[in-house]
Amino acid sequence: MSDQTLRWLIGAAILLHGIAHVGAIGALWWLGSGRATNAGGWTAARSWVVPSLVGSRATYTAVTFWLVSLVGFSLTALAFLGIVLPVEVWRPLSVGAAIVSTTGIVMFLGTWPTFNTLAALAVNVAVLVAAFVDWPSASVLAS
Repeated sequence: MSDQTLRWLIGAAILLHGIAHVGAIGALWWLGSGRATNAGGWTAARSWVVPSLVGSRATYTAVTFWLVSLVGFSLTALAFLGIVLPVEVWRPLSVGAAIVSTTGIVMFLGTWPTFNTLAALAVNVAVLVAAFVDWPSASVLAS
């Protein structure tokens, strides 16, 4: 696989991960609209870390985590691909977005479907590991 292909595949995966946070926002909106109490395994936001965080405050807090993650990973993908932002900023952006996303997941653990939770955590861990082990190589980022 060429360096350029690898770069575009990784960039697309990061962008898709960011966009996937829209699903959580949509589920919380749907639940908050009063039309349902369960949205395909997603339940109303509640935090086991801060049990006093309930109702709309919990929803707004969760939505804030997902919006910041959405923007952070989208900007990371653009930087990784060298679109609009310099490629050098992809690592700090990715670390920040992964930390925010992981913190949100942990804070609201148990309110999201298991598959979504594990998949999101796996991508966050992969992003953090890649950032800290200096992967991919400079040749991929220069392509």
